[in-house]
Amino acid sequence: MNRMQTMGRSVIGAVRYPGNAHGCISAPSLGAGGAWTPLLDGAEVVIHAAARVHVMKDEARDPLSAFREVNVDGTLNLARQAVARGVRRFVYISSIKVNGEATLPGRPFCADDIPAPVDAYAISKAEAEAGLMALAEETGLEVVIIRPPLVYGPGVKANFLGMMQWLQRGVPLPLGAADHNRRSLVALDNLVDLIVTCVDHPAAANQTFLVSDGEDLSTADLLRRLAAAMDVRARLLPVPVPVLEAAAALVGKRALMQRLCGSLQVDITKTREVLGWRLRIDVDEGLRRAAAGFNG
Repeated sequence: MNRMQTMGRSVIGAVRYPGNAHGCISAPSLGAGGAWTPLLDGAEVVIHAAARVHVMKDEARDPLSAFREVNVDGTLNLARQAVARGVRRFVYISSIKVNGEATLPGRPFCADDIPAPVDAYAISKAEAEAGLMALAEETGLEVVIIRPPLVYGPGVKANFLGMMQWLQRGVPLPLGAADHNRRSLVALDNLVDLIVTCVDHPAAANQTFLVSDGEDLSTADLLRRLAAAMDVRARLLPVPVPVLEAAAALVGKRALMQRLCGSLQVDITKTREVLGWRLRIDVDEGLRRAAAGFNG
């Protein structure tokens, strides 16, 4: 069993593809039948970040059931086995989508808002949170829930990677007028630092925390600052946002346009006050680190 020494602790990393992760071992099935017990002997804390994530072209007959199998049943299966082996704390990496899909100007999501998940992925994450809290009340397991927004850093994928590729190729982007929305992001370094804080902090038990870089950016500002981090020029065309929204509606891309031009802000006041947590790096340093790990 490979182990890594981190912060004076012995850490076991269980991943689905250990060949791509030095020092890690193969994880059991992420579903309800996964046998985790051999990996839990002697463990004090479990950090659970694995999930079935949102699939752009989901081919499952019943997407919600598919998400529940991994994100709800699999998570609670692991947590119950952790309780049986004497694990003290379970840190669950959830999603800001549990709060909802978008925020109104000046009204960011807060950690203690009533959940309002919309899609199947978010519903499954909300159900997993509720199941973990019920298990905590029943067994005494300490549960910590962290809901990150978009996470970026070296090796980032999906839409963030797409933006980097557009900028690298000098593609003119019609997003120069998208400067009134605000979106929260979190650099990988900041998310990891909060997770490490939640491993031991006594005030974290049975709490939910939101996390971000502490500075919310418009889409146009994000593209400009990301381009600066990549040492390229952002070629932004000032197409009015209503025009973009109308065009997106015509081609069935409303959701993509919402992610690009809508707002999604989080309030990390609780995280800072309850945990005394401070950001490890700022947005621009996070963007530089993401750019340094970009290979085109």
